[in-house]
Amino acid sequence: MSDYSSRIARLIQAHPLDIDENVVIQGRAPASASSEFLTNKEQGDWAEQLVLSSINAASSDYVALQYGRSDSISAGDPGFAEFYAHYQEELNLIGKRPDILIFKRGDTPSDGLLDFENNALISKAVAAIEVRSSSFLSQKYAQYMERRIQEAEAACMALTQEILQEPYRGILQKKNPDLFSLLLNASPSTFRELDFRPTTWSSSPDLRFISSCLKKIKEHIRILHKRDFLSITPKVEDLALVNRWIQRYNVPHYYLQVFFDRGYILSFERILEISSTPDLEDMVFSVEKDVKNQGKTTVKINIDEASPIIGRIDMPSHFSALKELDRGRLLFYVKFSGGQGFLDLGILNSILK
Repeated sequence: MSDYSSRIARLIQAHPLDIDENVVIQGRAPASASSEFLTNKEQGDWAEQLVLSSINAASSDYVALQYGRSDSISAGDPGFAEFYAHYQEELNLIGKRPDILIFKRGDTPSDGLLDFENNALISKAVAAIEVRSSSFLSQKYAQYMERRIQEAEAACMALTQEILQEPYRGILQKKNPDLFSLLLNASPSTFRELDFRPTTWSSSPDLRFISSCLKKIKEHIRILHKRDFLSITPKVEDLALVNRWIQRYNVPHYYLQVFFDRGYILSFERILEISSTPDLEDMVFSVEKDVKNQGKTTVKINIDEASPIIGRIDMPSHFSALKELDRGRLLFYVKFSGGQGFLDLGILNSILK
């Protein structure tokens, strides 16, 4: 076992989320697709092609080739049940195939096509990339969240200053000395860590005013407690399946999250390290049951931990399409076309070397 695959194996085995290395994927195939599913699939396919073209346009030393599944079949189509069963068999045998493999230019086949059964060739890849897409503009999201935090902190300070004016100051100090001390020593940057139970004082106008202010402070603190970062989001189940593929092929693995303005890359090894550190939970990562991932347990790692490998993305065009199901139902969804990603070759080279 190589140093890389053995490091990944140790991280998986010691992971506090109890990752099941021997997980067996099984279950019935979905009966039909939805408009949302088809749109998400189209967006994911567009993101994958954008990453492929970005790497190949920027680098003369490396070639990116498609490796993940690119089947256009979806739930409800003839033959989907057999396709789904075959996919589950593949997951249980070799693990989850990454979307893209990167090779040194001289190691690729002359026709630019991968033989998925050629294990020796696949093992020559210098990097494997799992591409994820997100319907956000990352920079606009960051600006919005920064503004929201500043507004919540300012509101907390303004309300605190009102409470610390007489006669409310003396009333609160007498009524609840601990809460008075918390507010007296609070600053904009400390409200995120501040917590208290709301009061229901109502026996006088002054007490009602204090209670009203404390209730509003509590509401703003809830805003500060909410997760405020975009994330790279591997399912816990997928961590085991990615590890299964790594142990077979020993190729360094990365997640690349594509937004509509930038793309961020983070190594699988770093994902395991971060999510193995409880002290970083709620600050750098969170663990959630994600509705968008069929309610499966998902690790969400702050995008700030990743590198902006695609520093700019030109928006693709988009248009509606429809799919007619056997029973005559029409599904309308969005297709994406064009767009361009501008890859930071320095980040790519530092990763691959």
